[in-house]
Amino acid sequence: MKSTRSRSYSLLSILFTALLLPNPSSSTNRHVINFRSPALYPEGLTWDPAGQHFLVGSLHTRTIHSVSDAGVVQTLISDPYLPENATILGITVDSSNRRLLAAIHCLPPLPPCSALAAYDLRTGGGGGRIFLSPLPSLPGNDEIVRDVANDVAVDYNGNAYVTNSAKNFIWKVSRDGTAAIFSRSPLFNSQPVAADADASFRDSGLNGIVYNSKGYLLVVQSNTGKMFKVDEETGTARMVVLNGDMVAADGVARRRRDGTVVVVSQRKLWFVKSHDSWGEGVIYDEVELDVEGFPTAVTVAARDRVYVLYGRVMEGIMGSYGEGGEREWFGIEEVLSEKESGEDKIWIYVLVGLGFAYFCFWRFQMKNLITNMDKKTT
Repeated sequence: MKSTRSRSYSLLSILFTALLLPNPSSSTNRHVINFRSPALYPEGLTWDPAGQHFLVGSLHTRTIHSVSDAGVVQTLISDPYLPENATILGITVDSSNRRLLAAIHCLPPLPPCSALAAYDLRTGGGGGRIFLSPLPSLPGNDEIVRDVANDVAVDYNGNAYVTNSAKNFIWKVSRDGTAAIFSRSPLFNSQPVAADADASFRDSGLNGIVYNSKGYLLVVQSNTGKMFKVDEETGTARMVVLNGDMVAADGVARRRRDGTVVVVSQRKLWFVKSHDSWGEGVIYDEVELDVEGFPTAVTVAARDRVYVLYGRVMEGIMGSYGEGGEREWFGIEEVLSEKESGEDKIWIYVLVGLGFAYFCFWRFQMKNLITNMDKKTT
């Protein structure tokens, strides 16, 4: 019995020692993927849960690529029938219908074009295109201010929602490819441009968009830092009340586990949550990002892990290459919330405390049992 008691104390000692040892910093545990694809300069990123890999777009090559968690790159879609030098911006996977949806935009000096392309993920390749739907413009000044089809979200019925960053409205594209202007809420033009909005996004309005199965969309606005909740049936919008502005907000993603929304900008990633279906929300953590990598997109991968894309798009747009010419290497990196990590550690202490209480109770019961057995023996 003495040896059993000794082993129990040793086990408990090891457990507490492991708990109290300093943990490696979260930065050393992050999953970092470096992948090689010359002159790709991807702006869009999404996760394909069926394929268990990331998907990225391209600035000028009219291609979409898969990237494994080890950094292996494969060309998934090559579409030479898109306008030459067309840019693939936001992308998302329609898991219900095994399709990939891609927002297409033509940068100057190309003629204006904004479209949504749908590709069959069951076949892949350029021949897997299901449709290419031109997105209608408002009458008037398209030659002066061209539409910018920026990001895309999809509902469970296969309807896609595409943001127009230049003119602050949202298109809707049905499952069969029929496109129409969906939401032109006056709220989208009601907020002043943020005082610290610089030239790179001062004219960029509605940007990242994500769908919520409760019947609405959440969309962020780059030049004001605001977030809007948009009804999926009527297109009616209301501004989400937040405890701060997310100026320069770009891509958006949502975690399934707890509904947390993550919003990326070129400087930081925000973690945002709501307890009232996004009437109000709280920015509860901000993580500084690598500005030089020019992050533009965020996605949620397996086990609700959050990743950002370092596609260095501005370098590709401006042609500001180094001496070696166009860049070959890009990155996808996991981002961890230090505040969430702290909460997890608290739960570990709680569980260990409960375990210790159980151990004390067990030891008390064993002591009584031994005492009773000794009495019977004597």
